[in-house]
Amino acid sequence: MIGRIDGYVFRTCFGAFTLILTTLTLLIWVTQALRDVDLITNQGQTVLSFIAITGLIMPLLVLVIAPVAHMIAVAYALNKLNSDSEIVVMSASGMSPWRTFRPFIAVSLVVMLLVGVVSAYLAPKGLRMLNEWVTKVKTDLLTNLVQPGRFMPIEGKLTFHIRERRPNGQLMGVFIDDQRNSSERATFLAEYGEVIENERGAFLVLVNGSVQRQRASERDPTIVLFDRYAFDLSKLTTSAMVKTVGVRERYLWDLASPDPNDPLYQSQPGQFRAELHDRIVAPLYPLAFTVIAFAVLGAPRTTRQSRAFSLGLAILGVAVLRFGGFACVVIAPRTAIAVMFLYGSLVAAFGLGLIAIGRGTIIEPPAFVTKTITHFTERANRILAPT
Repeated sequence: MIGRIDGYVFRTCFGAFTLILTTLTLLIWVTQALRDVDLITNQGQTVLSFIAITGLIMPLLVLVIAPVAHMIAVAYALNKLNSDSEIVVMSASGMSPWRTFRPFIAVSLVVMLLVGVVSAYLAPKGLRMLNEWVTKVKTDLLTNLVQPGRFMPIEGKLTFHIRERRPNGQLMGVFIDDQRNSSERATFLAEYGEVIENERGAFLVLVNGSVQRQRASERDPTIVLFDRYAFDLSKLTTSAMVKTVGVRERYLWDLASPDPNDPLYQSQPGQFRAELHDRIVAPLYPLAFTVIAFAVLGAPRTTRQSRAFSLGLAILGVAVLRFGGFACVVIAPRTAIAVMFLYGSLVAAFGLGLIAIGRGTIIEPPAFVTKTITHFTERANRILAPT
């Protein structure tokens, strides 16, 4: 019988968590993906490429959303058990608060495992792949992005145009407007061009054309005719544009034992420290949220006792804990004391929550709060009541 109760509570809570996590993740993913819709509209990518590229932020979204979705699921399950008087029956049958808490711990452990794997590997891996893929898409100028007959801006200050792309790879009627140098603007026109790659990089070799250079300090431009001109594409190719792997793109073990000679680590040791401890505590938040929610909502209640107040209090406790954690991570690069506050807040949440659970404390609003709410509710009902 007890096993059936555990299974019932586990399915209720885990089912709600799965539904909430999926819904919130997809909703936020859509809002984020719409910002990169230019990959389709302006840069010639397919819908599948668009979904694949933007889908790489999913692990990062899960990392942030999963603890919140779990807390909502726990609150939903407890409210359902209270509304159906199932917690009252469990308590009357002799089940202790710790025994009732057990299936919620089981769900928390599953969520903790999910968050731990995402935090340690999947989220940084997704960010790495996203940066590499977006870089490749945005810099694959001459095979995918530059479409015949269209002016294609690259990074806002470099514009390409070709009249035709032949089967042998030649680009006919090449136009390039380069405004990346604030002191000089260069405009290239060529009969055709070919891409050449060697040990020194990638170059677009322009044949039979001219380059017009307009210096900011001079009124008249200078025009130079050329038979062949090598336009450097190295800064725009994937191999040259791959940047140093950022702190958020490092795996957990890379943060735990960074290379002392790593230039990024040497310049930002505090950022490595903050990111490392943020990853370590990330799996602890689902369990902490469960403790807070159960401590506030898990005790048996009658219909006259305010569940709305308790739910609001649980949400407030979770919000204070999580935003406090965000604040500590932001401050941690500048001072190691913030890391102590980060762990201290979690220890306090666990300690106070477990004490409340062990005592079976029913957290009720003060009498004056209840009277005030009742007073305003009655006045609102009189005002809104039909005459």
